[in-house]
Parts: sequence; structure tokens; C-alpha cells
Amino acid sequence: MTTLAAMATRVVVAEDEALIRLDLVEMLADAGYEVVGQAATGEAAVELVRRERPDVLLIDIRMPVMDGITATEAITAEQQCAVVVLTAFSQRDLVERARAAGATNYLVKPVAPSDLVPAIELALAKAREIAGLNDQVEALQRQLAARKQIDRAKALLQARHGFDDEKAYRWLQRTAMDRRTSMAEVASELLSAE
Repeated sequence: MTTLAAMATRVVVAEDEALIRLDLVEMLADAGYEVVGQAATGEAAVELVRRERPDVLLIDIRMPVMDGITATEAITAEQQCAVVVLTAFSQRDLVERARAAGATNYLVKPVAPSDLVPAIELALAKAREIAGLNDQVEALQRQLAARKQIDRAKALLQARHGFDDEKAYRWLQRTAMDRRTSMAEVASELLSAE
């Protein structure tokens, strides 16, 4: 059964055991996912994700060259994709380490086809939520930086022209409207001329 969500989802599978990797690829294809790459080491998985830019990475925790947790850290640090870790061990400490590394879900091997799609869809939903929160944080940081710049420009106008706080704000506002630009841009120009 192919779901509409699966049809647009690109997946990289990283598993050092070829038989398990092929089984996962087959399950994914049967579910309608597009497998865009396969890796047998954690290091190869990181490079493949950077090159292919998949939506999801399925990665085994125990991998040669670079383990799955280290690879997950590298991938999520770059906000590349959702990560579902695979493990033969359901030990709480491994799961917690994977979560701390940025994994958005995990599956215990052997993976049942009925568990695979929900795990991927939940990982994608979590990744979208995290991306949305990161976008909000960046927007708030930009707003805060603009606000600080405006406050510094107001202080400069107050010192230079004896304006009170309200008059300095209105001057910046009026100048921004006249120039059809933002108050932060006017503040930046004013401060850079100083």
C-alpha cells in the first residue's frame, strides 16, 4: 500500500549488513518511498546525505568507520534531514544518546514493515516541527537585532540632537517611510555614519 506522503519522500538507508539493508530498501519501495542511496558505513551515510539531500535517513547505530550516533550528530548539525536510527538493542541509554544526537525516531531490529511507515512519518513530522521552531528562533533573533540597532540609533539621536525617546523613534519611523525602507536600515545607516 503506497501512501500519498510516501510518494514524495526520499530516503537514504545506512546499514552495514547488506541483507538487512536490502530488506529495508525493499520494504521502503513497497511502501512507496524513493530510496535515493545506500551506505554501509556512517561516514558514507553522511556524505550520501549531503549529496542526495533526502527527506529521511534510516541509519543503524552500530556502523563501521563512524557509528550511527556520530553520523546523526553530523547530519542534524547541518539540519539535513529527519533521522530514524535502527538498533538491535532497545537499551534506554542508546536511544537517549540517539535522541540527544538529533534522531527524530528509532526502530528496533528486526524491522517489521508495519512499523516502518509510522516511524518515518513521525520522524518527518518531528523534523518539520523542529525546522519551524528553528525558523521562528531565527526570525526572533533578527527582530531582536533590529530592535537593538533601533535603540542604539535612538540613543545617538538623543545625544546628538537632544531628542527624547519618542521623538527619536518618530524621526526614525518617518525617515524609514520617506525612504521606503525599514527602520532597522535607517538605524544601520545612521550608526555606520557615526
